[in-house]
Amino acid sequence: MKKKKVVVIGGGTGTYTVLSGLKKYPLSLSVIVSMMDSGGSNRVIRDEFGLLPTSDIRQCIVALASEKSSKLLRDLFTYRYHKGIGIEGMSFGNLFMAALTDIFKSQEKAIEATTRFLDVQGEIIPVTYDNAHLVARYGNGKQVLGEHLIDEPDEENARHKIVEIEVFPPAKANLKARKAILAADAIVIGPGDLYTSVVCNLLVEGIAQAIRKAKAKKIFVVNLMTRHGQTDGYSAKDHLKILEKYLGKGTIDFCLVNKSKNIPSQVLKRYLQEDAYPVKDDFNDGRRPKIIRENFLGNKIFERVKGDKLKRSLIRHDPDKLAKAIISLL
Repeated sequence: MKKKKVVVIGGGTGTYTVLSGLKKYPLSLSVIVSMMDSGGSNRVIRDEFGLLPTSDIRQCIVALASEKSSKLLRDLFTYRYHKGIGIEGMSFGNLFMAALTDIFKSQEKAIEATTRFLDVQGEIIPVTYDNAHLVARYGNGKQVLGEHLIDEPDEENARHKIVEIEVFPPAKANLKARKAILAADAIVIGPGDLYTSVVCNLLVEGIAQAIRKAKAKKIFVVNLMTRHGQTDGYSAKDHLKILEKYLGKGTIDFCLVNKSKNIPSQVLKRYLQEDAYPVKDDFNDGRRPKIIRENFLGNKIFERVKGDKLKRSLIRHDPDKLAKAIISLL
């Protein structure tokens, strides 16, 4: 039988989780990856190397690396330096791709070579190769330039909702991304930080239009927790409303929502200290989108690794449960 074509759109740990589960099935997998990151080691990659960010690309490469590639290589690509002046916080994988870019004189060729090196089972597609940044406008009228400052805003802006977000300067879609979307049997969007990992892809010229035009089943994986400064007080329906603001109302066919409330108390307490809360399921059961409610909560607690200076999620979706639900919709 011809393999079903599944396209995952996003970035960060949410996309890594989805790919980790789906790669166990006989699918033709593609992932369209955000290229707006500007924090942590990506700041160095952009400011000092003059390259586009590679952290989300690196995570997708590791997620889709075949079991034939050695565990040592996969560990090496996730290794983050935590000592040394100037190198602390950098990941080996990002530096590896920066070196290959210098050798090939092309970041696109460097990414392709890295996928072959780790025997990646799927296609990894940067959403754009244009050098662009995110710009967010808040309810207080202030604007912020840069994904990192939107992810971790100052307290003045964090008290206000994001009312508009755009890409500056405007970016055009990678043609491979549009082609993959239009050929897909299913498109999975999220989970991930709503504005900086998910919506940012829809702002690239040609992406939202291709998703609307595609005949694929469109699946939205709703986040487990809110994010202070981005989605304070947002319910599941609020997440979908923002997505459809940029994608188009009625585009999403299915929403996958976690129904488990068994978040460990010590984890919940740590989230509350960051003003983050479980996303409330306030969906009404209707014909469109169809709501799929299951226990998607993973049982592992993720701690920040040495050298990592960015905020990371403590809990994540279970990759196998997510994959099973997505496969059932095919």
